[in-house]
Amino acid sequence: MSRLRDASWVPMGDDAPDSPTKLPAGSWLASAKRAVREFSADSAGDWAAALTYYGILSIFPGLLVVVSILGLLGDDTVAAVQRNLSSTLPGALADFVNNAISQVAGNSSLASAGAVIGVLVAFWSASGYVSAFMRASNDIFDVPEGRPMWKTLSTRVAITAGVGLILIACALIVVFTGRFAESIGDAIGLGSAAVTAWNIAKWPVLVVLVSLMFSILYWAAPNARHGRFRWVTPGGLLAVLLWIVLSGLFGLYLTYFNSYNKTYGTVAGIIIFLVWLQLSNMAILLGAEFDAELQRSRAIAAGHPEDEEPYLELRDDSKLKKPRKR
Repeated sequence: MSRLRDASWVPMGDDAPDSPTKLPAGSWLASAKRAVREFSADSAGDWAAALTYYGILSIFPGLLVVVSILGLLGDDTVAAVQRNLSSTLPGALADFVNNAISQVAGNSSLASAGAVIGVLVAFWSASGYVSAFMRASNDIFDVPEGRPMWKTLSTRVAITAGVGLILIACALIVVFTGRFAESIGDAIGLGSAAVTAWNIAKWPVLVVLVSLMFSILYWAAPNARHGRFRWVTPGGLLAVLLWIVLSGLFGLYLTYFNSYNKTYGTVAGIIIFLVWLQLSNMAILLGAEFDAELQRSRAIAAGHPEDEEPYLELRDDSKLKKPRKR
């Protein structure tokens, strides 16, 4: 078990590498091994379950917002969303989400009145996910929460807004790129070639955007200073790769070995969605563990003992300095 030192102690010195990318290959391998070990020690599986709960609370208000907005653009747009989901998500999972979209879209009064209410509910619910992630990231980076309530709340709101904008951008890329690429292609005389090129290029763009979203979470959520913000981090890329692999393997399982329908019957779609969401959160948390252990390797390179924590300077320790009431 790691030893704890004074939380205000700053372990990083001038001898520390400027960034994890300047660490030797051996440090990267050691960081990967520690990340796997710490994933269990930090109860990341339990945190993934908690994040799944908050994710469920935020996803369906978010669907209400999306469908309400898309409904203003016509039924064809909603149908385009469902087609894209069917081609991206595993079959049973896509059916579950598409059914939810159809129910919202079919209720015209809900779709028309839901935009404003849905935005508020979705934002607050999503901020609950971010709040849970902030607590999880403190465990992962081995730091106490020293920020006062007003600072954690403002950080929570800012992260939620930033992540929300990236998710909206990802949704727009998936849904509207065909029409957009076709109009641009016609304008510059490329025609269908522009559509074909963008249909290939949009996937690397989506990977970068999702990795950026993870980088924001990893950098801003924990109460730890770990260098300047980087648009893409090793942990973020690892999380994206793991998410793609896990989603693909889960999709293959649902296609060839699916027993959920036999076991859970009519609620199988919900169970499948929950399992997929928890796998996704586990990938995100393992990416955070990898980034954290790379930061530990920086501290070790500067002479910090491997088993002493914290190994990063705290962003704020004002809450820790307040005397406790007896």
